Amino acid sequence: MPIFTSSREKRLWLYALAIALAIFATLFVGRPLANQLRDQNVQAIFFSIGLLLVGAVMLVYGWRTKPSRMEMALILGFVAVYTLFVFRLGAPERSHLIEYSVLAIFIHRALMERKSNGKKVPYPIVLAFIATCVLGILDESLQRVLPNRTFDMEDIYFNGMSAGMALMVKAILTWARKRFRSNS
Repeated sequence: MPIFTSSREKRLWLYALAIALAIFATLFVGRPLANQLRDQNVQAIFFSIGLLLVGAVMLVYGWRTKPSRMEMALILGFVAVYTLFVFRLGAPERSHLIEYSVLAIFIHRALMERKSNGKKVPYPIVLAFIATCVLGILDESLQRVLPNRTFDMEDIYFNGMSAGMALMVKAILTWARKRFRSNS
């Protein structure tokens, strides 16, 4: 009996795994490299690259889905809120926001693909939130035993908040798509 219901589901789980592994790989970044990454100019470069990637994703999303005007207004509104939120955060929180938002979305998409292929998946959005939070707790718990790392309960909350924000935005955009596409 196959584990995955489709090649798409398998691909989505592999993407989620790759993101989780990338998050955990940062636990082992050496102190000299970590200090180099704290430089404001280096952070600005990475943040700019991140913004360009987000813009590219939005363009591809818009091209593929042809969103309605209302959907575009919501998307731009959420981008504005996320952008203002990001500017209020320090560098570590920015990375958590991006990492755990993306992870939550891929887990949710994999669960939705599984559900759409006939498997029983109760409350995919809740399961995605829980799975992402568990990975965030594991991430922080590992930091308790690693040298030069610090366990921080606030990071656990922030990881969960990041996952929750991303899943809420996805749920609102899905609702808007159904609501405003059926009226046009």
